[in-house]
Amino acid sequence: MNLDELRSVQSKERSKDSLQHLRESFYAEVGKYISELREERERAAERADSPFDSEEVNRLTDEIKTAEEVVEAIYERRVGKVVKRASLAAADMPADEEGLTTEEQELFADLVERIESNKQTVLDVLAGESDGTSSDESSDATTGSPVDTAAGTPADAANGGVPETTSSGADAPRPSEEAEAVAADSDAGASGDGTPDGESRDDADGAGGDAGDDSFAGLDDRTTVRITSDVGEIFGVDERAYDLSTEDVVTLPAANAEPLLERDAAERLE
Repeated sequence: MNLDELRSVQSKERSKDSLQHLRESFYAEVGKYISELREERERAAERADSPFDSEEVNRLTDEIKTAEEVVEAIYERRVGKVVKRASLAAADMPADEEGLTTEEQELFADLVERIESNKQTVLDVLAGESDGTSSDESSDATTGSPVDTAAGTPADAANGGVPETTSSGADAPRPSEEAEAVAADSDAGASGDGTPDGESRDDADGAGGDAGDDSFAGLDDRTTVRITSDVGEIFGVDERAYDLSTEDVVTLPAANAEPLLERDAAERLE
C-alpha cells in the first residue's frame, strides 16, 4: 500500500457510478500503511537536530495528512453507493455484493435488514395492524441509550484499520469545512422561528398571501461553478443533495455557490 495506489483508487471511484471491487482488508491495509509512516516519522524526528525544520519529518507529515484525506474521500464516495446497493437488495432487485470491504459488508447487511424491517412496519401501519411505533423506539426512549450502528468507518478501524483521526482531529468522517460552511451560510439570515433577522413575526405575518407566492423566490438564481477541492455532500436550498468533488462542474443555487466561491472551494464559470 502506498499513496499512489490510494490516489488511483480515489480516481477510479470518482469516475464510475458503480462500486469498484476492493480487497476486504483494504481499510486495514491503509491503517497499517499510515501507522508505518507515523513510526518512520518518529524515528526521523529522533535523528533530526530540529524536528520542526527537518525536511524528512515535514515530508512524512504531509504524506500522512494526504493519505488520511484521500482514504476518507474514498470512504465517503463509496458509502453512498453501498446505501444505493442495499436499497436495491431490500427491494428484491439484483444487487452485486462482491467487492466490498469487511466494514462495508457489515454496513450493507445492516442496511438491508433495517430497510426491510422499516418497509414491513409501513405496510403494517397501512393495514391498520400497527400504530407505527416499534418496540426498539420505545426501548430507546425509555433507556435513553443510543441505537448502535453496525457500519464501520475508516476512523473506527484504528489499531489495525485506517487512522483514528483525520487531519481535522475528528474521530470519524464528517462533512468537510466547505460543506459545513455552505450549510451554515444557506441557513444564515433566518432566526429560530424561520423569520429573517431584523424582521419581526408581525412584519412577516403582515405579508399575508404574498408569502405563498414568494416561497420559491430565489431558487431560479443559479450559478455554474467548477469545484476546486473535495467538499463532500451538501443539501441545497432547492432541497436537492449535491455530492461535490474536485474538478466537478455543477450548477448550484446561488445561495449555495457563493459560500464555496468565497472560500476558494470553487471557481465561477459564468
